[in-house]
Amino acid sequence: MKLYPLQFEPILKERIWGGEKLKTILNKPISSKITGESWELSTVEGDVSVVANGALAGKSLNDLIHSNPTAVLGTEVYQKFGNQFPLLFKYLDAREDLSIQVHPNDELAKIRHNSFGKTEMWYVLQADQDAQLIVGFKEDSNAAEYVENLENKTLLSILDYVAVKEGDVFFLETGTVHAIGAGLVIAEIQQTSDITYRLYDFDRVDAAGNHRELHVDLALDAINYDKIDTYKKYNKNLNQSNTVVDCPYFTTNFIPLDGTIAVNKSGESFTVYMCVDGGFELEYEGSKFNYSKGDTVLIPAALKTFALSGKGSLLEIYIS
Repeated sequence: MKLYPLQFEPILKERIWGGEKLKTILNKPISSKITGESWELSTVEGDVSVVANGALAGKSLNDLIHSNPTAVLGTEVYQKFGNQFPLLFKYLDAREDLSIQVHPNDELAKIRHNSFGKTEMWYVLQADQDAQLIVGFKEDSNAAEYVENLENKTLLSILDYVAVKEGDVFFLETGTVHAIGAGLVIAEIQQTSDITYRLYDFDRVDAAGNHRELHVDLALDAINYDKIDTYKKYNKNLNQSNTVVDCPYFTTNFIPLDGTIAVNKSGESFTVYMCVDGGFELEYEGSKFNYSKGDTVLIPAALKTFALSGKGSLLEIYIS
């Protein structure tokens, strides 16, 4: 099985809060007016990505991993995770506010759901004027204060609202109460998990008049009640990999590309590029692959030497 840079069919998700920006800004093939998510790379059960380009088109990501795990995942990633692809990559369009939610850590998620936890980061691709996020508490809190405000429908009064703009990055460890606000398009990088505890949904109902399920009791011991700083400052040195997030679950770099850079990898981890602005070309063994804003590409670990060229902004993600 000869590997090459791989793109996958987007897995599109309608959401009550979704819109049409994934099409107008990122050129995703949506027809719905409430498309909230494009899952770019996933092995979540029932939502496994399928190759869209080249000789391996039609193969699932799981198929590729099982055929040659170290070549796809990398020696270190395979040693740590076996045949599991440990990350999930998405683009999100929030036409309306998302629900206020929290994700459990690895320990809780394993016990309750036989799943990874959900540490994640957000890169803001587009922000309407006055767009905001909710990230944690304004001040240190506790379970009793949280429950009291939840019952009194005053939860918003103790949560931290943050104004955001294009290029902002937020890193959310498990336990962080959060919500993406209306008017934002976001690239999300997270552990492979679809476990979310929904705390409050602004009393919204779906088309059938039903409220979405809340998970108030499950969330109580999953929440970090301390005030935390989630905003990540980072450099934007041209034609370099600038570290944005470096955590046990993934490393994300920001590459402002204007010209050509040579890339050399160790083979220990796969690499993913998300094109968040402009476009770029990847050259590998004499073949050229072209990408534009909104594209996501998986570079199997066996591809160690290649070149990136063009004018754009890239997120570079791997496991170190």
